[in-house]
Amino acid sequence: MSDDAGHGAAGAPAAPAAAGAPGAGRGHSDVPLSVNVQAAQSQKIDSNVSSNNPLVEEIASLTSPRLIAPNPFSRKNTSLDIDDYFTGPRDIQKHSKWPIFLQMHGSILPKLIVPLLAVAAWASLITCIHMLVKSIQIGSVLLTVLGFVVGLGLSFRSSTAYERYAEGRRYWAQLILASQNLGRLFWVHATEPKDIPEERLAESRKRDVLEKLTAMNLIVAFAVALKHRLRFEPYTCYDDIASLVSHLNTFALSATDEDKENAQRTFRRHGFFKSVGEYLGISFAESNPRKAVKKAGRPLGNLPLEILSYLASYIDELALGGRLPIPMQQTTAYNNIAALNDVLVGTDRVLNTPLPIAYSIAIAQITWVYIILLPFQLLSTLDWKTIPATVAAAYIILGILFIGREIENPFGQDVNDLPLELYCAQIAAEMDVIASRPKPQSKEWMESIDNRVLWPLSNSGWPVWMNRTEDKIREAVIHKVEQTFLSQSKKEAAAAAARSRRPFSEKGHAKRASAGEV
Repeated sequence: MSDDAGHGAAGAPAAPAAAGAPGAGRGHSDVPLSVNVQAAQSQKIDSNVSSNNPLVEEIASLTSPRLIAPNPFSRKNTSLDIDDYFTGPRDIQKHSKWPIFLQMHGSILPKLIVPLLAVAAWASLITCIHMLVKSIQIGSVLLTVLGFVVGLGLSFRSSTAYERYAEGRRYWAQLILASQNLGRLFWVHATEPKDIPEERLAESRKRDVLEKLTAMNLIVAFAVALKHRLRFEPYTCYDDIASLVSHLNTFALSATDEDKENAQRTFRRHGFFKSVGEYLGISFAESNPRKAVKKAGRPLGNLPLEILSYLASYIDELALGGRLPIPMQQTTAYNNIAALNDVLVGTDRVLNTPLPIAYSIAIAQITWVYIILLPFQLLSTLDWKTIPATVAAAYIILGILFIGREIENPFGQDVNDLPLELYCAQIAAEMDVIASRPKPQSKEWMESIDNRVLWPLSNSGWPVWMNRTEDKIREAVIHKVEQTFLSQSKKEAAAAAARSRRPFSEKGHAKRASAGEV
């Protein structure tokens, strides 16, 4: 209990925000970085005086499951805040019944509003001058020449951007795989300490369970810390990681304690006009995502890497203590630590190696030159219809250009970026699933009456077949192969017969036509 109170009073990680509080889960509003635990401490003192009061852990622990606290990994939205619609990443678990071409959430159209208005104004100006003042049309040969160059540039931009997007997803899939392997290794393969005196056996088993749970929490902490690192959120005051790393001695925790002002800045909500400008994709309104890192007053370290050091030290203790008795288990543990390190380095490479700026500038300039010259080449055939035609062409061309720019960094907060919160929630849920039951003993689940060994040939359970001879069991296995083959043949024959009986099948229609029924 004192550990919980001590960390809260020190102001290292902020306690999870109350349900529905501004900024919960996303971190936009002002959130204090310290927790007032005086009430909890006073309740703890009172509980020591009277034995009739509730247990200390029920009222004093800031992380007690009896307290109502939001799930930091949940992305359930109950508000109609504009942030929930135009910022992301998009929740892929939600389903929309709107046709795909009518959906706005995830569309690039909001960021095209200002460019398309500018294109419409430009096309209107050129068309009015041509129709009312003087003919300024030019030949359409540039449509072919520049169109080919623009097509090549946009194709290159889109392919490189999606390659980075897919590579980022592969790294997070590798992270999920390594997390599952490590979680299973800790919970199933790591044995209990040996040579423990009888009077300390119960305490040793409790310690073993808590050690494994702590190590599995560090796996989740690595994923969450990696997410924040990829989004340039270097502190530990975020509600989804504060309780996972508050007991670790890390640079990020020290920076959170000693540089509260800069850490507080990561929670501040932008003003109305700045937010609207960001939604519309106006470059002058976009904030520098690395601002918190650049303005840090203390060393920030590398939190995911430091978490890996703690995990590696625990694996060392397991190996040296003989709790991973099979050498392959030790190899698997170290290989998965290396896999997590590979994910850390690989995602950092994707984040910090964008498309060379010369390519980005050249492709953007060529695209805009093409759009600016487009009205001059359409005037000869479209007249006043040049205006909507130019806007439609600009929507297609700029849409592809802007999509490539948005997905180039797949780890950000844009609607079409990777849903890193969902991946972290998946890892946390899988660690809970692995740890939800004791290590399975094969005798317990194999010898069950519900273990229908030869299903679908027989519904008899394990005990029934144990009372039969080995020859009978092997004979049944052979018969199961034949039965499966015959069953599949019957299913195919029945399906063919059903197709032939359909009233509107081609075969039935031909028969009725020959009989004069149609």
